[in-house]
Amino acid sequence: MAPYVTSVGTVVVGGQPANAEEGFEAVCGPQAQLTFRWYIKLVFEPQNGSMNILIIGGSRNIGYYSALRFLEGEHTVTFLLRKTSIFDHDTKIQTALDSGQARLVQGDALVKEDIQRAWTSAIAHGKSGSCLLNSLTTLPNLQTRIVIITSVGLTRTSHAGLPLLLKVLYPYLLGAVHRDKIGAERLISHCAGWEWNEGDIRSEILAANWEDTPRLPSRGSVQEVLVIRPGLYTNGECLADTPGGKKYRVSEDELGGWMISRRDVAHFIADATLRRWSEFSGRRVNIMY
Repeated sequence: MAPYVTSVGTVVVGGQPANAEEGFEAVCGPQAQLTFRWYIKLVFEPQNGSMNILIIGGSRNIGYYSALRFLEGEHTVTFLLRKTSIFDHDTKIQTALDSGQARLVQGDALVKEDIQRAWTSAIAHGKSGSCLLNSLTTLPNLQTRIVIITSVGLTRTSHAGLPLLLKVLYPYLLGAVHRDKIGAERLISHCAGWEWNEGDIRSEILAANWEDTPRLPSRGSVQEVLVIRPGLYTNGECLADTPGGKKYRVSEDELGGWMISRRDVAHFIADATLRRWSEFSGRRVNIMY
C-alpha cells in the first residue's frame, strides 16, 4: 500500500519527498510570510501497520489535537516546531518523548531546508523508513494522500448558504484568512483536475504563472485528495467521544450550520485518514454540528 499524507490547513499523508530546490517563492507572492502557514502532517506507513507521522504546526489547536489522537493510537509522531520548548510542561507529550514515541525537531515550515531535515528525521523515527506549496512540489509520488482544511463560505454557493450575520461578518473578520484558504483550494483543484469557477486568485496569494512552477503536479494528476471545510471553530470538547453528545455532520452538500469544535475536526481527520479513506477520497466536504 502507498504511504499516506494528510494536512490541516493542510494535511499531507505520504512517503519520502524528492529534493525540492525550487517552487515556493515562485508561487507565493510578496505576502508569502502570511500565506499558507497551515498545519501539515506527513504520514508514513511502516511494515507493521502503525504509522510514522511528521506534523508541522502541531503546537496547538487542530494540529495538536490530531497529534494526541495519533499518539493514543500508538503511532509515532515527529513534530517540526519553531520553539520546541512549547511542550516543556505538557505531560502527554513529555510521556511520549520519554517513551520514544514522539520526537521534536526545531525549524520553520517556510524554510525548505527545515522541512527536508524534518522529513529525514521522521523517516528515521519509529519503525519505517511548508506550506501547501512545499508539500505539493515535494510529493513522493502521485498516490500520496492529501487532506486540506479550508473553510465553509469560501465559494459562491457555500457563501450563499451562510446565516445572514456571517455573510456580513466574514469579509471583515476573516477576509485575509479566507483569501489564503481559497488560494489553497485553487492549487489543489488544479492538481486534482477539478473544475474552478471562483475567478482568479489575488497576486499576493498566488503569483502570475504559478501553474508553471517546477515540480508542481500537472493538472488532474493528483487523485488521492480530500478537502475539509469546517464551520466556525470553538474550543469545546470532542462531542464525538461523548456518550449521547451531539455528533458532527459531514456532507458535500451545504449543511446549514456554522459551528464545530477543533477537537471534533481532529476526530474526523484521524477517522477519515486511518479508517475511512475510500469513503472520502476525491471529495470536498463540509463539517459542522
